[in-house]
Amino acid sequence: MSNNVPPNWLKIPLGQIITIQKGKKPQNLGDKDSNRTIPYINIAAFETGNIAQYAPAEQNIPLCKKTDTLLVWDGARAGLSGTGAEGYIGSTIARITSDLTYPKYLYTFISSQYSYINSKTKGTGIPHVDPVVLSNISFPLPPFNEQERIVEKVDELFSELDKGIEELETAQKKLELYRQSLLKSAVEGELSKEWRESQTEVSETGEQLLARILKERRERWEQEKLKEFAEKGKNPPKNWQEKYPEPVQPDTANLPQLPEGWVWATLDSLSYLITSGSRGWGQYYSDSGSLFIRAQNIKNDVLNYEDIAYVQLPLNTEGLRTKVDELDILITITGANVAKTALVEVVLDEAYINQHISLVKLIDKTISYYVHLYLINEFGGRKQLLDVAYGAGKPGLNLSQVANTHIPLPNTNEINFIVDLLKLKLEEVSETQIQNLNLIKKTSLQKTNILDKAFSGNLISQDPNDEPAQVLLERIQQQRETEALVKKATPKKRSTQKVKKEIVMSKTILEILQQQSDWISGQDLATAFGLNGNSKIEEIEQFYEQLRTLSLDEKILVKPDQQNKKEQDLIKLKDKTDAS
Repeated sequence: MSNNVPPNWLKIPLGQIITIQKGKKPQNLGDKDSNRTIPYINIAAFETGNIAQYAPAEQNIPLCKKTDTLLVWDGARAGLSGTGAEGYIGSTIARITSDLTYPKYLYTFISSQYSYINSKTKGTGIPHVDPVVLSNISFPLPPFNEQERIVEKVDELFSELDKGIEELETAQKKLELYRQSLLKSAVEGELSKEWRESQTEVSETGEQLLARILKERRERWEQEKLKEFAEKGKNPPKNWQEKYPEPVQPDTANLPQLPEGWVWATLDSLSYLITSGSRGWGQYYSDSGSLFIRAQNIKNDVLNYEDIAYVQLPLNTEGLRTKVDELDILITITGANVAKTALVEVVLDEAYINQHISLVKLIDKTISYYVHLYLINEFGGRKQLLDVAYGAGKPGLNLSQVANTHIPLPNTNEINFIVDLLKLKLEEVSETQIQNLNLIKKTSLQKTNILDKAFSGNLISQDPNDEPAQVLLERIQQQRETEALVKKATPKKRSTQKVKKEIVMSKTILEILQQQSDWISGQDLATAFGLNGNSKIEEIEQFYEQLRTLSLDEKILVKPDQQNKKEQDLIKLKDKTDAS
């Protein structure tokens, strides 16, 4: 935001124009009824707009109006603002008001400062708004009428942009549905149905492919066992092959029927290793070395190396068994990110996984991409994994659940056709999604530019007939001084004393001051006017109104009674000589 503003504007610290009132939790909260009628606005209600609790009226706590700006004072989102609420506010929320601003102009400005206020919070445990930071924000104060015009223009432009963003977000949702529809049709055989029906020869059916993989799986295990025996200098014991761990077989009773030539398999039957990372990696963390893949590196079902960690592993460390190779599959098995899956298409360097990830090494890596497509299918592998995940707060999967995931297996040529076609279509979807995201970001940036123009006086033209901000400030300050004077001058009611007779107000404040050659205290002025402890409200309001009018017309002078050290002000007409 520019520091240059139009001549009839002011730039002043925000703290000079706002009043901050912290909230307080009301008593006797409950459902809305004939007694509880005032909405209670806590953080949850503030963020969602849903009022869950109500309180009785007439409690000595802050009550906000719909035009007030509300500011989250404590918590991770300290500095977040809102408006349009009415009711009692909680202790973590503050009410921000100003008599110098059009309400929505103040809200629009404060909401634009969220990132800055939130980044400057105080507190090591629960962060809270730093009142010094808030008060020192430079506030652009236009003429009052111009504030309203600015807000109207901002609302108009934002409405157009929000409509565009809404359309883009709707398009994004449709693209995601289309993406999942493609994945679903691929693994159910619909995507390749025409291709399949046009084929006259099949070199290897799904059943034959599975049989070949199972044969290679067993042979691999036997080779590994023979290698172990040789390293230990032992001869293989009798019937050692019988100890081969047979893979989990699919239970097809409740599975959908597959196209001809397809077969159900399990992830276990397609893999020679399904494991997870070891615990206790903390001692190996380093600024360089091998890549260390964590659950947060698997986002949107893609392996992301941007926020990668590093480890320095010594030789013969147990964690070496989880070394990641090209075309391995990674599945998150704990936390909110559970069941996200990434295919390791490129290995940038030697890499390992932590204990929150399952590492799946397939026998035939030519089907890795196809298996990955099934595992990210919301109607296929992803659904299977989420259905068996345990724990509500921090869901998790064990390795046997991962191994038991059912995979529909077509013939080799059909797999290749499906993968090639899906790559092409999903790439088109991804490109469109990226374009939409860029447009959303660009639109959001336009909002920032609009606010910059709004708060620098460049969004709308100025009206030379508007009261300048400096005059507005001086007028409001004078009003504040007058109101403070009136408050101090108001006599306290004396309930224990009886007034012998009612005093009739026969003189105006102007007439009283014209007869004074010196300063007169607010208390003495009220008494001379005829006010006492038994005065009627109408009489007191008449005194206030006359005093306020004289102040606005700049006919009186006001100063504190410093000589007598009294908490009241002294008053006199401007054309009277100061005798002090």
